[in-house]
Amino acid sequence: MSENHTETPRDSGPHQHAHAAPTTQQIRTVGQRRREAEEKLEHHLEEARHKIEHHHDTAPGTTAGPAADSTAASDK
Repeated sequence: MSENHTETPRDSGPHQHAHAAPTTQQIRTVGQRRREAEEKLEHHLEEARHKIEHHHDTAPGTTAGPAADSTAASDK
């Protein structure tokens, strides 16, 4: 049961550079994507907060319909 495996350049495949340092462009791309994701998350959180505030502002027994949503959109 001896293994006679010799590694050829073809065998190294995608793992050949798996631990190489990322390039400057890759770091910039990751940073940009992270900033965009954080901005998107913050936007969603603000929308959620706005919906919660709007829900608490309405009187009990009433529902906020499409008219209330269009009014809120025009406030921005």
